[in-house]
Amino acid sequence: MAPRKKPPSARAQLSEYRRKRDFKRTGEPAGGNTVRKSPARVTKLAFVIQKHAATRLHYDLRLELDGVMKSWAVPRGPSPDPMDKRLAVQVEDHPTEYNTFEGTIPKGEYGGGTVLLWDRGWYEPEQKGGGADAVRSAYAKGDLKVVFHGKRMKGRWVLVRTRGYGDGGQPSWLLIKHRDAHAEPGGDLVETHVTSVASKRTMEEIGGSVKSRVWHSRPRDAARPESDWTGTALPKRSKSIAEVRRERAAAEARKER
Repeated sequence: MAPRKKPPSARAQLSEYRRKRDFKRTGEPAGGNTVRKSPARVTKLAFVIQKHAATRLHYDLRLELDGVMKSWAVPRGPSPDPMDKRLAVQVEDHPTEYNTFEGTIPKGEYGGGTVLLWDRGWYEPEQKGGGADAVRSAYAKGDLKVVFHGKRMKGRWVLVRTRGYGDGGQPSWLLIKHRDAHAEPGGDLVETHVTSVASKRTMEEIGGSVKSRVWHSRPRDAARPESDWTGTALPKRSKSIAEVRRERAAAEARKER
């Protein structure tokens, strides 16, 4: 059996992430400096989902693998209904240091908008005992079956790569819930859970708080100054009645302060 090829370094995998950012202007982590255990010793791989109100609202799903966070922009967020296949557009790898970010990115800068830490935890391949090797192999094949152990994302899910591409040329995948004890036909996780798992704040409270952490960054590509966080034209989504009501309630609460 041929020895497993050593994966690229975290710094090499983050070249696209760095190309899009000028770290003289941004407080975002350049990444690649975090010391992690060797892949053979890592027993729990981290995952995070960040709700991001950029040009269009979307959810950033990030899975740790080989020292970086493999990332997808999910326009409508994850659904617990196995019949509901959610588009997930793959974007550039992000550093593991990015996992704790929650705050605002100024309007007009790359990815300008509010970021909320919607869920976090760890994940494992559905294949028992497979570890990072099983994740790596499934990711390469475009059929990544995993088990999430988060506060909101639980149980078995699959990411399936399609033949399509996003407007920016990024590979398209589908995020689908498998049928298990955590499946909810007709359920809606993103409508049920609207606060941060870290600060318990809403998007409105994070975006309006003077204490919110602000990251300054501008894209190297000036031809797309109004692009969203992913550089991908994501489908527009109308606000639900519940979202409108929450925004009105938050506005009224601010008036009374």
